[in-house]
Amino acid sequence: MNPTVDAKQLELFELFKPNSLKNARSPFTFADLFAGIGGFRIPLEELGGQCLGYSEIDKKAIQTYRKNFIKDDYSDEAYLGDITNLNKLPFDIDVLVGGVPCQPWSIAGKLQGLDDPRGQLWRDVFRVVKANRPKAFIFENVKGLTEPRNIESLKYIINNLTASGYVVKYEVLNSYDFGLPQDRDRLFLVGIRNDIEKSWGFTFPKPLVSEARPYGGYANEEDRQIKLYDVIPGIERSNFRKKKFPPSVLFDGKIPASRGRFQKIDELNDFFLFTDIRDGHTAIHSWDLIETTSREKLICQTIMKNRRKNIYGEKDGNPLEFKVLKTLVPELQPAELDRLVAKDILRTVGSKGYEFVNSKISSGINGISKIFLPHADAIATLTATGTRDFVATISIECQEPAAYKQTFIREIYHKQKFQPLTARDYAKLQGFPEWFKIYENENTAKHQLGNAVSIPVVYHLAKALLDIIL
Repeated sequence: MNPTVDAKQLELFELFKPNSLKNARSPFTFADLFAGIGGFRIPLEELGGQCLGYSEIDKKAIQTYRKNFIKDDYSDEAYLGDITNLNKLPFDIDVLVGGVPCQPWSIAGKLQGLDDPRGQLWRDVFRVVKANRPKAFIFENVKGLTEPRNIESLKYIINNLTASGYVVKYEVLNSYDFGLPQDRDRLFLVGIRNDIEKSWGFTFPKPLVSEARPYGGYANEEDRQIKLYDVIPGIERSNFRKKKFPPSVLFDGKIPASRGRFQKIDELNDFFLFTDIRDGHTAIHSWDLIETTSREKLICQTIMKNRRKNIYGEKDGNPLEFKVLKTLVPELQPAELDRLVAKDILRTVGSKGYEFVNSKISSGINGISKIFLPHADAIATLTATGTRDFVATISIECQEPAAYKQTFIREIYHKQKFQPLTARDYAKLQGFPEWFKIYENENTAKHQLGNAVSIPVVYHLAKALLDIIL
């Protein structure tokens, strides 16, 4: 046991003991499709379910799955192989679950939808559901499947599952709402066989607020929602009360529409974004991190504010020619731009002009995209491809907007008071229990955990479903 993990953290995350079935219901059976490393299996077993078979083709994921769930080579649990070869299963089941590959609808993928071979796996799902007629199913996918560009694909999926004799409902659930400090939206499709008496009565679980909750958070508002420091070892706990500000103090006249759920309009952000193409009270630019003159900062700020204007080009972020920049920056000289090129802040793009070297938010600056403070409510979505997100090991209790960024750079960035997320951190942020054995290779383990479902979300969703079908 890691000595830096405190009693509260253990209370929140050491819940899936192999013999811990206090809330177990009448036994039910399930099959685990696209099983990955067992994100569905853990909460279903905690609720009293028995897995009769699993389907997965990734060899390394299968190794992790077997290490945790298949205790010996003589297990009578069926390995079902590739779903493309499945039809009628060799047993009857109550529930069918699976995280259908999400890349066809993910921004991180190529957005090919049902034209992607992985998107066509839904047709295999339809076949298996129709052939086996389980009482219910739960399938997980990315939120992108609900967006306008993919809505016809979602309708196609729902119509096919409905035609197989099911009442189908869907909803996007966020892991944060179920006790994890991770901002992770995922689509869950739930189907209940329409000959079951209460098939229309299913409702998705509501976000956990102040109730006693077994998979995260605290029992009362005084203790607040779970924070990063409750989960990640080695970072400072802090309990200071954040100051409130009128929005006009934090924003220059207009609140950006792109602000997310965890960027409050009356509080300082709990993370710092490393990018040269956005601005804000916690945007860190390359010219903030190295020695630059006020004149050089002015030039960079001018480029940043004008690079997306339509008058300079059709793309979202255009190289700006010298003749354009000369109209924007008084008495600009080519040598000034050359010095910024020498400092690796700007680069030339053929004859098109100048752009920032750090021009992608996902790439960040110096290998860092974001650094979250320990008291942050949630880290960004973990992904299979990995992130460039870090966690500061200390908090800064600075409550002055004008000094916030420089305090962070001085006390955290330059003193290197931050650390990368480990694979075990990934496991905790996904709600996996302490006993779960992750893959030996760190990068492979991160890939597997980033692909997994969040355990508490499935637990509460399945609990609501079992109320209907059992």
